[in-house]
Amino acid sequence: MTKKKKTLEEAATAEALTQPIAIETATTEDLKIRLEEIKGYNGVIGYILRNATSATIDLKDPTKLIEYAILSSSALDAAEELSEIFNLGDFQNILVEGKDAKILSLTRGENRISIFLEKNADIEKPLKKLAHFEGA
Repeated sequence: MTKKKKTLEEAATAEALTQPIAIETATTEDLKIRLEEIKGYNGVIGYILRNATSATIDLKDPTKLIEYAILSSSALDAAEELSEIFNLGDFQNILVEGKDAKILSLTRGENRISIFLEKNADIEKPLKKLAHFEGA
């Protein structure tokens, strides 16, 4: 009987160690670190990272927080809706360019990311930095 109890305790411990919450938290923290690095790139205005439980916003001009949040949400929602309407499958990223700036929006797992850039900024560098999060 003691051996059976020990086996059950070991199984419960193994199950607790493999819970997805720990994996998601580590992924989100890793994304935050990557986004902090990206923020230092030439032409990057800032970023928004959000998921079901939290949001991180870092902008050079915090007075435009609401405008950037609305733009971020609208771009991601539009990409998902267009992808569904035209049967395109999951999108990798979406780029919206305006007169003076552009927004690169991505979804990685449950994380929704928007990176705001000046019009002439290179998007390849941020994309490469976030590339290994494809399946996150």
